[in-house]
Amino acid sequence: MRKKMDKPALLGTILQQALKASRIDVDLNACKLWQQWKDVVGPAIAENARPEAIKGKSLLVNVSSAPWMQQLQFLKPDLIEKLNESLGKEVVGDIRFKIGLVD
Repeated sequence: MRKKMDKPALLGTILQQALKASRIDVDLNACKLWQQWKDVVGPAIAENARPEAIKGKSLLVNVSSAPWMQQLQFLKPDLIEKLNESLGKEVVGDIRFKIGLVD
């Protein structure tokens, strides 16, 4: 049985809840991150590492080789800070690196 409301819900509130539930915000953040990747991390890293997915606040990044993966582990805190700064909010809380396709 549906809960009876004292007054009608505001359309804006309903839309915010629907957008939050649909994860559109996450998709927009991912799109923005992909577009800004090279500018944020620089050309050398961009040639050897590419973002693959965002799951929650964890960013999965494909890396071209084990030495690059090790180097990026050292740079992880700086990368997280720069990415969040460029997005204007805390989207990335952690980065996981794996060897994979970097095209």
